[in-house]
Amino acid sequence: MGRKVTVATCALNQWALDFEGNLQRILKSIEIAKHKGARYRLGPELEICGYGCWDHYYESDTLLHSLQVLAALLESPVTQDIICDVGMPIMHRNVRYNCRVIFLNRKILLIRPKMALANEGNYRELRWFTPWSRSRQTEEYFLPRTIQDLTKQETVPFGDAVLSTRDTCIGSEVCEELWTPHSPHVDMGLDGVEIFTNASGSHHVLRKAHARVDLVTTATTKNGGIYLLANQKGCDGDRLYYDGCALIAMNGSIFAQGSQFSLDDVEVLTATLDLEDVRSYRAEISSRNLAASRVSPYPRVKVDFALSCHEDLLEPLSEPVEWKYHSPAEEISLGPACWLWDFLRRSQQAGFFLPLSGGVDSGATACLVYSMCHQVCEAVKHGSQEVLADVRTIVNQTSYTPQDPRELCGRILTTCYMASENSSRETCNRARDLAQQIGSHHIGLNIDPAVKAVLGIFSLVTGKSPAFAAYGGSSRESLALQNVQARVRMVIAYLFAQLSLWSRGAPGRLLVLGSTNVDESLLGYLTKYDCSSADINPIGGISKTDLRAFVQLCMERFQLPALQSILVAPATAELEPLAHRQVSQTDEEDMGVTYAELSVYGRLRKIAKMGPYSMFCRLLYVWKDVCTPRQVADKVKRFFSKYSTNRHKMTTLTPAYHAESYSPDDNRFDLRPFLYNTRWPWQFRCIETQVLQLERRQHQDLDGVD
Repeated sequence: MGRKVTVATCALNQWALDFEGNLQRILKSIEIAKHKGARYRLGPELEICGYGCWDHYYESDTLLHSLQVLAALLESPVTQDIICDVGMPIMHRNVRYNCRVIFLNRKILLIRPKMALANEGNYRELRWFTPWSRSRQTEEYFLPRTIQDLTKQETVPFGDAVLSTRDTCIGSEVCEELWTPHSPHVDMGLDGVEIFTNASGSHHVLRKAHARVDLVTTATTKNGGIYLLANQKGCDGDRLYYDGCALIAMNGSIFAQGSQFSLDDVEVLTATLDLEDVRSYRAEISSRNLAASRVSPYPRVKVDFALSCHEDLLEPLSEPVEWKYHSPAEEISLGPACWLWDFLRRSQQAGFFLPLSGGVDSGATACLVYSMCHQVCEAVKHGSQEVLADVRTIVNQTSYTPQDPRELCGRILTTCYMASENSSRETCNRARDLAQQIGSHHIGLNIDPAVKAVLGIFSLVTGKSPAFAAYGGSSRESLALQNVQARVRMVIAYLFAQLSLWSRGAPGRLLVLGSTNVDESLLGYLTKYDCSSADINPIGGISKTDLRAFVQLCMERFQLPALQSILVAPATAELEPLAHRQVSQTDEEDMGVTYAELSVYGRLRKIAKMGPYSMFCRLLYVWKDVCTPRQVADKVKRFFSKYSTNRHKMTTLTPAYHAESYSPDDNRFDLRPFLYNTRWPWQFRCIETQVLQLERRQHQDLDGVD
């Protein structure tokens, strides 16, 4: 009697609206699953159209082309003799739903709409879809004629139901439903569902991987059962990187772990598990069995198909594995590097152009490109034909095979140190040494002629010549002079990105990389339309503290000693005149706040959802040993004044890799006004009242001491 089942889940690098490519990746995953002996294949959420279609979900074209891909899947011989579970948008009675379509041998078994939609942070599913709210109920869905012709079915069940095969029972939950207080798997498990499937569209955030693993292991520890989680991977067209981590678990243990970051477009996991292990595990949990006797039943769709074989006694079973996590520094070295690779190959550009200043931020960005080159060489070494084909297209050489990351980096990364009269010899040397060690094509140039030309136009028109504060000018003049230098660098960066390959007799243009970190963006410590303005920014969602840890990792892992001097040097913009040939300007002095403090403010503002008064109250306690109430109040006021004054800069921020929960990205994640009353009169008055009360109490306590 068969009781061992082989099931498959996958992580696919789907691309929004790339219906052709998405179809091929789905077919390839099904083919691999069948080759590994699986009889059930689960794919990621909305895999047919790609998760990140956003407002394209409103278009009838998206629905139409998704149905056309579904038809191609139903028709393909690859999908025969395996239950296929695919994700796509479906309109039912003029309402759009985010659905799982489960089919077998040209017959649709069930369309299961998502019941809890993700609508926080980067997610806006309620904008495009409606949740299915009729728990344990189904309706008839009338199939479009093109699908009817293939399946010979007029209607199929649509709603909250489970599949009952000859040997087991399978239930679906979709992404967000795993995270809800009362997930569907709870009642499904009590009703006898033994295999749970979860199709996700979950993106990378630093230190988040454990949350998914913990939820799945906890679910199957409490309720028993087999749990399959599929996820998208890669950049499907915007700031997010979907980080795979497909998994198969049973009874609280992990039996298969997918990679979190990789350049493979298709990754399939399988496990062979014994259904009797689920049944015996559940048998001794009496509290579960009492609850099961009272649960309302799910509608069951009968499927004349078995996941197990009759003769399976000698079939080897999968063994539990220990989940391996990356450190945050490793996550940074891998995630943004994979995102850069997807962006480069899918934008069909010839490489990257990076203004390299000799500081930690641009140095970290250069290291990410080098890490990307390292991963590309490793993937080619391990036989990835897709990566090899992509890299040959990028370098425009059909016989090229990358072997050395330094050599590849020289082909696809151009770095440029843009000196001015305010630049120091030290930063120039640091940039040159790093470029030499990673192998980038490095350019050194001086921007002073361009700066003088721009200022010359102003002087010609106004008859006035602004001066730095060090030479007697006002703060207004000094800031304007700094901004001219910064903006000239952006203009030069784009010129060289468009024409530097042309000047070398090579085709194509380069993507300009920005390198502003999340903390500087939060405070607005950047010039609007300076080198922070670029095509993409791989470090824009990463804190300075995490970047330093990443640079330390690169120094050791990639043997890049030039990073040592970059790490110990004070962060500086070098936009003000040097004092005795030494840097006179540091970032933390300029900002009036440390990077460590900025991370604290950022987390309290966004994650803890605090305004000025709440933040003051919290930090009063957190910093009680190092700051007086007056000092805490001054720090909080300074932060909110600067943050609100500069918030307008977030509206033009370069699209950045999303890695941090306190990102100030104005596009979709952190929605705020950009015209504030920067004096915060009411809020600051509340803080002041508390400070005065605390100071009065302190004086009274001192007066009472003889």
